Amino acid sequence: MKKITILILAVLFLGALNYAAAQENIPVRPDAPYLTNKNIPAFNLLLIDGKNFTQNNIPDFKYTLIIYFSPDCGHCQHEATEMVKNIDSLKHVYFVWACSRSIPELKAFSEKYGLNALPNVVCGQDQHYSIPSYYQVKYTPFVAVYDNRKQFVKAYEMGVEIPELLKLIGTH
Repeated sequence: MKKITILILAVLFLGALNYAAAQENIPVRPDAPYLTNKNIPAFNLLLIDGKNFTQNNIPDFKYTLIIYFSPDCGHCQHEATEMVKNIDSLKHVYFVWACSRSIPELKAFSEKYGLNALPNVVCGQDQHYSIPSYYQVKYTPFVAVYDNRKQFVKAYEMGVEIPELLKLIGTH
């Protein structure tokens, strides 16, 4: 009886692993909005200070990154730490950090990682969930890169390491 129980548990475990692997390999649909429309999408973020911020408020920079994140996501925390640490190499990039969590959580994240002190960073609450819907976000952090004409360059569905980002924006 004990061997049968172990065998059943092993089969269930392997099945769960197979299912999880299949979920990770689901490709982005080729008709995903950000792949068919190269412009920065319409969005409306509520900033920590209560002001609204839309895609029309993005200032002219060489690049714009839209980062959809969750304040309690370890990968998002790492992304914020690395971006702030390398901000001198990223002064020509405007960062839009967006999440759908509460303003107090967003504010705490922004302050903890120093995003609130940077002139080329804005953090806001996506109350209408428009950014993750548009990009079909499956994981956080999701990073979309746009050029100075506000045209889509590349998406990183699981965040981007700074050396890879610098390589992209250095050649584009």
